[in-house]
Amino acid sequence: MAKSGYNVSFLLLLSIFLILLTFSNMVEGYNNLQPRDCKPRCTYRCSATSHKKPCMFFCQKCCATCLCVPRGVFGHKQSCPCYNNWKTQEGKSKCP
Repeated sequence: MAKSGYNVSFLLLLSIFLILLTFSNMVEGYNNLQPRDCKPRCTYRCSATSHKKPCMFFCQKCCATCLCVPRGVFGHKQSCPCYNNWKTQEGKSKCP
């Protein structure tokens, strides 16, 4: 009988872990994108800038490499470490 209780507890903990893992991916931004998801995510990301063409170019380049675009139109880059850490030769962020 103790084995059955152990199995139920294990399944409950596993379920909670999977729910938290799923929720953490949603909170972190648009992680694990497919390449086809880059253009719509970048269109939204670049919607508030007056420099749409270069923003879209670099956003799509970063998305294709990192498969992640931070949420919102500005900031939140910490949610996509690859996107956040990609720098130009001058040390500025390459990704918008």
